[in-house]
Amino acid sequence: MNDVVLRTERGLGRITLNRPRALNALTPEMVRRMDAALAEWEADDSVRAILIDGAGERGLCAGGDIRGIYEHAKAGQDGPKTFWREEYLLNHRISRFPKPYVALMDGIVMGGGVGVSAHGSVRVVTDRSTVCMPEVGIGFLPDVGGTYLLSRAPGELGTHAALTAARLTAADAIHFGLADHYVPAAKLPELVEALLEADDLDAVVRAHAEAPPASQLAQERRWIDPCYAADTVEEIVSRLRTSGEPAGEAAAKELLDKSPTSVKVTLKALRTAKVLDGLGECLDLEYRIACVLLTGHDLVEGIRAAIIDKDRNPLWSPDRIEDVDRADVERCFAWLGADELGLSG
Repeated sequence: MNDVVLRTERGLGRITLNRPRALNALTPEMVRRMDAALAEWEADDSVRAILIDGAGERGLCAGGDIRGIYEHAKAGQDGPKTFWREEYLLNHRISRFPKPYVALMDGIVMGGGVGVSAHGSVRVVTDRSTVCMPEVGIGFLPDVGGTYLLSRAPGELGTHAALTAARLTAADAIHFGLADHYVPAAKLPELVEALLEADDLDAVVRAHAEAPPASQLAQERRWIDPCYAADTVEEIVSRLRTSGEPAGEAAAKELLDKSPTSVKVTLKALRTAKVLDGLGECLDLEYRIACVLLTGHDLVEGIRAAIIDKDRNPLWSPDRIEDVDRADVERCFAWLGADELGLSG
């Protein structure tokens, strides 16, 4: 069985992620095949647009194949660096693709799934959509352009989502700028058929779209913005705990359950990404950080607890925010020299 089904149909280049039992998690081979197909379709005048979806009804994509990353990281191997390089280059290609790129973000869309959808030009969420960048929970950071997307969300909503791994509804995703249109899942077959016949794909999506429910997180900005505007993680936690909001206190608990090192690195990455020029520079930044986190303790331990043993009890090192060495955070942002991803500029 092909892990990704690539074909052309009535002028559409179609990508279907096809690992439904693994929630369509991305493997290195899937990334390579998608990138090659997009390069070919970009040059093919008979292909007028791209449509990406996921097999099964559970979701578009749950992210990268982190079990494979675990095995390489545990053995001290560099395989994940190659995967991230190719994945980030694919994300960048999607963001610059000259033809309409329609992403059906139905069901679960996490991590790498955000990378192959939210950088597209026409992004559709449904009543079944859950969008999330949960990487701080496994000792990593929101990558695949996550720092770019979340740092540009309204107010401090992106900081909240990144540091707590908050799950976003379809309405939240649209408000955050991660999606454009809300189409009920039951209408997706009808939408796909219409897209196969249409010249103006954006108009077709708008015709099928409905007004989404209100974003709950947008209504929480009264406490999110002042709490997460702080310069340090310690001050953010303090403000959340004293906000007088039960949701703020719950957010503090969620944040403190995550890798202390990853939370501190992620906050600095978001603040840095916010003033960078574009997605390419943010992907370069994420690649530097990813290469360092690969060699640390928390990534292997986080994946072990979440995916391998599934005990949900990671033993972080250090295990308190206050004990994270500033030098260890700064080390994640160091220039890689000849190993740079090289998308800046």
